[in-house]
Amino acid sequence: MSGELPPNINIKEPRWDQSTFIGRAKHFFTVTDPRNILLTNAQLEAARKVVHDYRQGIVPSGLTENELWRAKYIYDSAFHPDTGEKMILIGRMSAQVPMNMTITGCMMTFYRTTPAVLFQWVNQSFNAVVNYTNRSGDAPSLSSELGIAYVSATTGAVATALGLNALTKRVSPLVGGLSFAAVAAANCINIPLMRQRELKVGIPVTDENGNRLGESANAAKQAITQVVVSRILMAAPGMAIPPFIMNTLEKKAFLKRFPWMSAPVQVGIVGFCLVFATPLCCALFPQKSSMSVTSLEAELQARIRETYPELRRVYFNKGL
Repeated sequence: MSGELPPNINIKEPRWDQSTFIGRAKHFFTVTDPRNILLTNAQLEAARKVVHDYRQGIVPSGLTENELWRAKYIYDSAFHPDTGEKMILIGRMSAQVPMNMTITGCMMTFYRTTPAVLFQWVNQSFNAVVNYTNRSGDAPSLSSELGIAYVSATTGAVATALGLNALTKRVSPLVGGLSFAAVAAANCINIPLMRQRELKVGIPVTDENGNRLGESANAAKQAITQVVVSRILMAAPGMAIPPFIMNTLEKKAFLKRFPWMSAPVQVGIVGFCLVFATPLCCALFPQKSSMSVTSLEAELQARIRETYPELRRVYFNKGL
C-alpha cells in the first residue's frame, strides 16, 4: 500500500459505534445531510473510486483519514448498500428533509381544500419511491411487480389517509387535518407493499463477518416492522409541533397582513423539525439489524446449523 493511511480502517462499517443510540445518531446525521443532494455525478464517482480503491488496498498519496470517511459517507448517501447501484435522487435519505418539508407543509396548509387529494397522492408516491429505493436485499424486482406494488401502495395509503382526514375536518386545526393516525396508517400500507418482494423471497442474512448464509422472509418482516416504526415516529414532530406554532402566528399582524406567507412559514417549520427527526428516528434501530438463528425459517436454520453449528445470531440490512 502507498499513501499515509493505515490499511485496517474498516470503512464497510459506520465511523461511529452502532451499538449506541448516540453513535447511530451521528451516523445518520451524516447520511441524511440534505447538502448531499447537491453533489455532482463527478463528485459521487470520485468518492466511489476512493472507497473502492481503498478496499482493494490502493490509497492516493496524501489522502487523510477524514477525507476517506467523507468519501465513504458521500458514497453511502448515493449508492445502495446491497446492490451498489446509484439510487434515484429523490429516493435518497439526503432528500428526505427538503422533499418531506415541502410536501408535508403544503398538505398541512391546504388540508381543507380540493388540492389536498393531489398532495396526498404526491406524498404517497414520494414515499413509495423512498421505500423502494431504500429496500433491503439485492433481488431484482420485475417491472410488473413493481407497478402493481406502486398502484396498490399509493391507492391504499391515499384512501386511508383521506378517509381518516375526513373524520377530523370538523375539529380544531390543532387536532384535525393531516392527522397522525392518517400518516401512521398510510405508512403501514405503503412500506410493506413497496417491499413485498422481500416478504416473498426473503433478504440476505449473514454472519458477523458478512458471509452470506441465505435469504430469510422472517428477517424481512423484522426489518420492515422496524422501518415502519421509525417512519411513523419520524413524521410525528413535523405534524404535532407546526399546528401549535401556526395557530399562534396566524393571530399576529404579519400573517394577517400577508396570508400568502402561511404556506412558506409552515414549510420552514416542518423542515426544521425534520432536520432533527429524520436522523434521530433512523437511529432508533441499527442499520445492520440482527436476530437469533432460532427465529429463522426451519429450513434455513438447518442449513446454518450444518455449516456453522456454533452460530447464534445472523445479521441483515434492514433498509431505511
